[in-house]
Parts: sequence; C-alpha cells; structure tokens
Amino acid sequence: MHELLRTNDLILLGAVEALLASANLDCLIADQHISSLEGMIGAFPRRLLVRDADRRRARALLVEAGYGSELRDE
Repeated sequence: MHELLRTNDLILLGAVEALLASANLDCLIADQHISSLEGMIGAFPRRLLVRDADRRRARALLVEAGYGSELRDE
C-alpha cells in the first residue's frame, strides 16, 4: 500500500476518497478508529492509502484536481 496523504481534515479525506472512487480507484483510510480513542482532538492524523499499482494514477488524479500540495512525498 502507498500512502497518498496524511491529515486531520475530514472534509479533505472525504473529497479525495470520493474523487478516487469516481475514478474506480480503491483506497483505505487508516487510523480512523484511533481518533475515537483519543477523543477526536486531532492528535493522530488519518492516512489515505492506495494500492501500489494505482499509485501513479491516483497521484496524477489528485494533482489534476488541485490536491497536489496535500500529497506525501514519494
């Protein structure tokens, strides 16, 4: 799995997840259950992961959509 982004912004996560889904790219949002344990104070960011095989396509899609500044370094 390849980490595309890491954030506490739930709106951003939802938008990127919907964008990837519209392009038929599966993703996984990791660490979403830890926030319920920490009381939703935002101490632990969530990670958005895609398959290694989809990495380039997903990154290109996010850059094209204007989310390039949110991407993690390769």
